[in-house]
Amino acid sequence: MQLYDTLTRRKQELPPQPGPIRMYFCGPTVYQRAHIGNARPFVLGMWFRTWLRSQGYDVTLVHNITDISDRIYEAAPGASAELAQRATQWYLDDTDALGLGRPDALPKASEVIPQIIRFISELIGRDCAYEVEGDVYFRVSRYPEYGRLSGQRPDQVEEQEPNPRKEDPRDFALWKANKPDEDTWWDSPWGRGRPGWHIECSVMAEELLGPAFEIHGGGLDLVFPHHENELAQSRALGHDFAQIWTHNGLLRFTGSKMSKSEGNIVTIRDAIERWGSETALAFFLTGHWSKPIDFSDETMTAAAARVDRFRDVFRGPSEPAGVGEWERFEAALEDDFNTPDALAVMHGWRDHELLRRALTIFGLGSLAEEQAAPPDVVELAERRQQARAARDFDEADRLRAEIEASGWVARDVAEGFQLVPK
Repeated sequence: MQLYDTLTRRKQELPPQPGPIRMYFCGPTVYQRAHIGNARPFVLGMWFRTWLRSQGYDVTLVHNITDISDRIYEAAPGASAELAQRATQWYLDDTDALGLGRPDALPKASEVIPQIIRFISELIGRDCAYEVEGDVYFRVSRYPEYGRLSGQRPDQVEEQEPNPRKEDPRDFALWKANKPDEDTWWDSPWGRGRPGWHIECSVMAEELLGPAFEIHGGGLDLVFPHHENELAQSRALGHDFAQIWTHNGLLRFTGSKMSKSEGNIVTIRDAIERWGSETALAFFLTGHWSKPIDFSDETMTAAAARVDRFRDVFRGPSEPAGVGEWERFEAALEDDFNTPDALAVMHGWRDHELLRRALTIFGLGSLAEEQAAPPDVVELAERRQQARAARDFDEADRLRAEIEASGWVARDVAEGFQLVPK
């Protein structure tokens, strides 16, 4: 199997089966409900794991949770730990609802503080880091390949964290001295404080996967500075760190990046409650993982239609697929995990067993199971249809919410309505 590697700018071959394949995918900073874009690296990591295991690989997936961050302190002054704990549970609940299971490990930054302190101390001992009034900074000048991952020349890197006490504007924080308004801190050789963002991930990855592992994933917005800094601080200690860097394209809402600042956030929970988990997963299948993907009512409606078409296949007779059909599907995924091409192959199948096998890779095996809505839900849907005919849209919306609370979604179709599981 080949995957595109950001570091070398070309596809790289994975080692032969059984591997191992050790993967680290950057997770969320937990200070609010995660938006649907945050689900993409999670979904991709889970899909990679399922596919590689089906191909005979020994796979371990680590997906971290950043529960120490400036954003958390800013969002909950005086109660950062409580917010981080609550938002962590939100993230687990929301990703659980996608039906893909969980990664093999979900480490938190707060769980590895002693290891982080040891890592920083070793960097200082090798003259790759220095302390200034309780802060500790990485010396970028000590790592000549700095900028290679993000495609920047070392002398052109912009300052990340302005501080006149730094030796070099490019240097980044490994440890931050405790500020008066920060309620969560740890003791260290440099005084009370807490780790910087980048060192957290280097330590969590190496603690669980070792100093060298096969795949590091995350959103394209993490290439710089986060992943550039992870790579620098780990390789400064002589660790190989990640061999292949996979950066998924960002989610765009009607053409622009989805972000809190733009005011166009749709949470994972919102998307699942409105469209259902199967539609959310089918939506992610339609875009190549390394490219941006547009989220809108139109793209989600199209994804829901794809889900319905797959369900319809299982309602009809099974027709044997032609020779080599699975090989076509397999070839699409082996070549940079091209899910749009794999999806196109699947849409031509009427072979129930083959289609079920493929859909299961992406957490959609339940589409093969015909489910009939219970009579009380059917009655609610009929009353909603009557309310819509009478143009009583408030009542129709109330009934739709009641249907969804029962675990079903009512869709309007030409012949009336269709009930599908959430």
